[in-house]
Amino acid sequence: MKRIGFVSTRVAGTDGVSLETYKWCQVLERNGYKCFFFAGELDTPADRSLVEPLAHFEHPDVAAIGRNIFGSRKRDRKTTSKIHEISEHLKEQLYRFCAQFKLDLLIPENALAIPMNIPLGMAITELVAETGIPAIAHHHDFSWERKRFLINAVQDIIQYAFPPSLPTLKHVVINSEASRQLSFRRGISNVIIPNVFDFASPPPGSNSDARKLRKELGFDENDCMVLQPTRVVPRKWIERAVELVSLMGQGKPRLVVSHGSGDEGDEYAERVLEYARRLGVEVLYVGDRISSIRCFQEHESAMYTMDDVYQAADLITYPSAYEGFGNAFLEAIYFRKPVIVNRYSIFVEDIEPCGFDVIAFESFVTRRIVDHVKRFLEPKHLAVSTKKNYELGKRFFSYEVLERKLLPLIESF
Repeated sequence: MKRIGFVSTRVAGTDGVSLETYKWCQVLERNGYKCFFFAGELDTPADRSLVEPLAHFEHPDVAAIGRNIFGSRKRDRKTTSKIHEISEHLKEQLYRFCAQFKLDLLIPENALAIPMNIPLGMAITELVAETGIPAIAHHHDFSWERKRFLINAVQDIIQYAFPPSLPTLKHVVINSEASRQLSFRRGISNVIIPNVFDFASPPPGSNSDARKLRKELGFDENDCMVLQPTRVVPRKWIERAVELVSLMGQGKPRLVVSHGSGDEGDEYAERVLEYARRLGVEVLYVGDRISSIRCFQEHESAMYTMDDVYQAADLITYPSAYEGFGNAFLEAIYFRKPVIVNRYSIFVEDIEPCGFDVIAFESFVTRRIVDHVKRFLEPKHLAVSTKKNYELGKRFFSYEVLERKLLPLIESF
């Protein structure tokens, strides 16, 4: 069982699902597996990829279905027919994908968890049911975790395909709460595999691009560059990072945000800018010039990588109200940077017990927290805490942890 096919809506860019797909692929290929990819958008090697536009949640026909079925409890006959029509087409393409690359096993990446593309979830479910092909569904977030999916006209489909319960399908989730909810709501057993990072390969000690980036953004050697390394979406609570920078009392209070808005629009990004202006903080959105080197394809138009921006930063803010796990937290630990983090529920249950030395707060930032930040940034304390955090990351969230959990799951087939 050496030929594995990843199936998703997209495997491109630096969203969490694409990054974790890349990490799983790296671990699998260094253990002798060969990986292939099916999605509506792909940054993956062309000779191992099958692009099907209708698999993307942004395809006009798929997006139209979403507008008709979410926010309503009844769907019309035309919508039902369209869902089945697209699903049949996608299933044919999935059959082609399996045959073309002679696949032994499928790994649907979040495509059987969150109903961004209803026809794709149906197609994968029916393919696995009809062929009995071994499959491992990697779930990042479920429909019940997102308000916009709670009122819908496709509860019948969500019940059987998001996720399905099939004899040859095994389930992986990324946190303890998701594991409990999947068992409680669907009676489906599952394995917890957290997000990981390649802690066995530490970052280089010196980075000229990081120094260049700091200079371009107007930071002197003695300035504290505060970085928010996330997308600009409401659940990231970027206002809390703005408040922190305001309270720190720097000469030129600025917050650097490394990502754009993604697929959720620009309204929140404008709201953050307006809020920052009220507090006298300059927000620098630099997502258009930052790419990741830890993904399938580096974007040639980008001037810098996420490695550069992390190494340029002095303090990482992670004030999210909710996260499925916390990729940015692991990245900050990997680059040995101090982190200020809101104690979101998954952090409290799955990350905090590991013993990381971070600056944690409960929902809002106070001057006491800012005083803690200043003490934390003292060189003697900083060196000890970041070294400790790196070792804990290696112990609990490394590629080697992924190998120990994922490979036996595959071999169990």
